[in-house]
Amino acid sequence: MSVEIRCQGTMGVAGENDTHSNKPCCGERDSDGRASHVRRSGHAGAERPTWSGRLEFILASVGYAVGLGNIWRFPYLCYRSGGGAFVIPYIIMVFLCGIPLLFMEFAIGQYTHLGPVHALAKVCPLFKGVGVATVVISFIFSTYHNVLMSWALFYLFNSFGATLPWQSCNNTWNAVLNCSTGFPGNATHLESSSQQYFDHRLLEKTNGIEDNGGLRWELFGFLLMAWVIVYLCIFKGVKSTGKVVYFTALFPYFILFALLINNVQLPGARDGILYFVTPVWSKLFEVKVWVHAAAQVFNSIGIAFGSLISMASYNKFNANILRDTWIVALTNSLTSVLAGTVIFSAIGYMAHIHNLPVDNIATDGPGLVFVVYPEVLSTMSAYHLWAPLFFFMLLCLGLDSQFATVEVVVTFIKDEFGSRLLPFIKREELLTLAVCVLCFLLGIPHVTKGGIYVFQLMDHYTAVVSLMTLAFAEVVAVCWVFGVSRLSVMIKTMLGKPPNIYFRVCWAVLCPLLVLGILITSIIQYKPAHYGKYTYPLWAEAVGWSVCLFSIMWIPIGAIQEICNNKGTLLQIRK
Repeated sequence: MSVEIRCQGTMGVAGENDTHSNKPCCGERDSDGRASHVRRSGHAGAERPTWSGRLEFILASVGYAVGLGNIWRFPYLCYRSGGGAFVIPYIIMVFLCGIPLLFMEFAIGQYTHLGPVHALAKVCPLFKGVGVATVVISFIFSTYHNVLMSWALFYLFNSFGATLPWQSCNNTWNAVLNCSTGFPGNATHLESSSQQYFDHRLLEKTNGIEDNGGLRWELFGFLLMAWVIVYLCIFKGVKSTGKVVYFTALFPYFILFALLINNVQLPGARDGILYFVTPVWSKLFEVKVWVHAAAQVFNSIGIAFGSLISMASYNKFNANILRDTWIVALTNSLTSVLAGTVIFSAIGYMAHIHNLPVDNIATDGPGLVFVVYPEVLSTMSAYHLWAPLFFFMLLCLGLDSQFATVEVVVTFIKDEFGSRLLPFIKREELLTLAVCVLCFLLGIPHVTKGGIYVFQLMDHYTAVVSLMTLAFAEVVAVCWVFGVSRLSVMIKTMLGKPPNIYFRVCWAVLCPLLVLGILITSIIQYKPAHYGKYTYPLWAEAVGWSVCLFSIMWIPIGAIQEICNNKGTLLQIRK
């Protein structure tokens, strides 16, 4: 059935109606095939730049989706949730949730040629606060995610010595009486030398968030270096980022395949891989396994951060985003499996060396790549080669994600304030510099000696609590309020044909219900933030909840503002 998309007054962030009388309805196109009312970016008179080629957009999207979580999160979830049996719900969730929502965000960005704030305001003025919330979450994420890059740089520069510094217990930072060269197994009073290197050399960790211990000046310097690298890669917008991703998105695959070839030849590697892929079929009947699979797909692809909308906004109007969606989603999933095979072949090798079961070595989170894998590298004959390559790979994986989240903030500022700022600052490069400097300054608390506790607190309340609330609001706004019919016409305008029944059913029913299920389960299974055995004081929990509320409060604020400004019914406003 043919559905007409009616003109919606373009509601800016401040809630002002678009009064330009010469803008046609959403479905009308001009002579070059582009919807004429989205030809320009937020600041009048300036053509919105586009990617130089299709491959640049695909590599940027793959680089954003494939990040550190593929290296440490997926392998551990697979191990904990039934091995090979976890792959079944994971693949199902990729097709029912990941691919449809990725296609949806690409379509919104490419059609409107705007960042997430203004794009979602056009699509659904009542939910325009969702766009603001995506920018806020991306900004918060940018302030602490680059800390991981400072850790990667620290390990990289310290892996060029005659010996790897985490190899032995004979260092000034070691607590010799409870230090073990290798994994201590069930001896709970012992710590591995790599764990002590991470805690006492890298972090110089204090006893809690109450004691910041002062700055870790080495990490401060590496954090500054990481932000300089980010700025130099994105200061020209998509013109510079598009060139950088040819290396940062592709280089990790060379390292992963090289490590795979090396690792599978190690003794015990087969046991580790079998542990990774062997199905525990009873796990399929546990609800949490399906929830973990859906959450992994959702978080890995990066839905609701606004980055996918922002990157697609630099596409040409008729770019084949359906093809790009399949390429990005499947590449992301296959990379997770590849990374899991690399990691668990190495863990099997370590289990063989220390005569321990594999489950005594597998761990979750950053510890997998900054504690377990460095220990593995130290036992390899060519560690002088593998160690620098591994940490450089981590740097590339993290930088791609960092590019995309910083670009969300920069795109919003240019779309909203560009016409007022550019005459003042003259060059867009200075705007990008200002954003990078501000993110760097806000990241300094994470490189104090108590910074790991700040990092864990921010990550818990941003990536776990806020993101799922925002994701549900976005899916409701686009799939239910804006409507699948309108979204289909929008896609037909760009691609020449509407999405098939698979996408329409997923958008109308499955995606909203799956995201709602993840949100409800996250609330039911909520646990306060912790780091190891350390529990946060009440005031720190209050700070975490404040960050969470600050990132999602824009959703109701935007809706209330829209209702007050229009003085109409909800049905009228949503249209």
